[in-house]
Amino acid sequence: MRNVMKRRGTGLVLAIAVVLPATGGPAFALPAAPAAPSAGPGADGPGATLLPPLPVRLGEGNPCTGASDRTATGAAWSQTALGLSRAQRISRGGGVTVAVVDTGVAPGVPGLSGRVEAVGGAAGDCVGHGTFAAGLIAAAPEKGSGITGTAPQAEILALTGTDDRGVPSAERVAAGIRTAADRGAQVIYVGHALPAGRTELTAAVAHAARHDALVVAPAAPDAVPREELGPDGEMPEGPYWPAAVPGALAVVDFGPGGVRQKNAPPAHEPDLSAPGSEMVSVGPEGSGHYIGSGASLAAAGVAGAAALVRAYHPGLTAPEVTRRLLDTAYPSDIPRLDPYAALSLVPDRSETLARTPAPARMPPPADPAPHHRSLTIAAAALTTVLLLAALAAVIPRGRTRNWRPPTGR
Repeated sequence: MRNVMKRRGTGLVLAIAVVLPATGGPAFALPAAPAAPSAGPGADGPGATLLPPLPVRLGEGNPCTGASDRTATGAAWSQTALGLSRAQRISRGGGVTVAVVDTGVAPGVPGLSGRVEAVGGAAGDCVGHGTFAAGLIAAAPEKGSGITGTAPQAEILALTGTDDRGVPSAERVAAGIRTAADRGAQVIYVGHALPAGRTELTAAVAHAARHDALVVAPAAPDAVPREELGPDGEMPEGPYWPAAVPGALAVVDFGPGGVRQKNAPPAHEPDLSAPGSEMVSVGPEGSGHYIGSGASLAAAGVAGAAALVRAYHPGLTAPEVTRRLLDTAYPSDIPRLDPYAALSLVPDRSETLARTPAPARMPPPADPAPHHRSLTIAAAALTTVLLLAALAAVIPRGRTRNWRPPTGR
């Protein structure tokens, strides 16, 4: 394992990590934590392989995340939930670059090899979170495993948004977003939800928008540092950046049961939800798999779906891709990502722009003369009828009196 710089450990309160077989409750996601089942329904079937949990961050003295010696042989529940087998028959994300602004991405990992370009020191991933997310976005299936990313032909541009312990900063994330946009990434995934940094990250997202790049970010953190808890230990409710920036696509997670894990941090105004609990992906070394949970992993799936759409509909702008993902999402309290529908159900917005209807043409007003004549004839006829009725009543009475007026008494 690689040596890493030591620094003061950051205490974290578990938000979303892994599901323990015995209790179903959360556990802190460090390499020394108990292993967890790799699957919900349909992953490996009964007796699913136990996978090591993905670290959220590395504390003081913890070594870099190494290779997993466990492999998930079946498909993950999230692949079935997203309908990837159908969606990938339409698009696999070829020709689209997805930037991963996170802890870095290991370029030699099977499934990603040959499709990762790292900027600066982003080729080293001590924590493993960035590589795990990149696998959810774009890993190709390997022999002996059914695990695949959402867009398995997309290219990955790796940039760092954290230090080597996995602690993010607004300055690093903002610089990563800007660099990704400048290098032509069509989709920019940000792996962290920051409670501060509104000014820098708003400017960075605006910079990406000017380059027609779509920023996808989690609407809640995966874990909350103890110093960010309230006086009574309550979790903060956001906003979180850059997800809260107008134009960014804010994503929250759900699990195999359709709900978020217990004690997950509150999400702030998410736009879209996607599978994010009990996710299976690659680690920073070797061909084995890890398991992890959190809104950041749900955002990775959405970034992959955006790559599918941008590959299949290259003429769409970033806002149009966002609109398509939202308009075709499965209806729920928070709309749920549906990649197949996003690819197949909604025509290009350029083809469906509303056309201004032509003004209605009213017929010219009718000539009033015939109308007036009709009224005159009708009035004359009515008068004649009334006159005849009166005569019919008076004449018989006149005859009975020999046409003499009655004499009063």
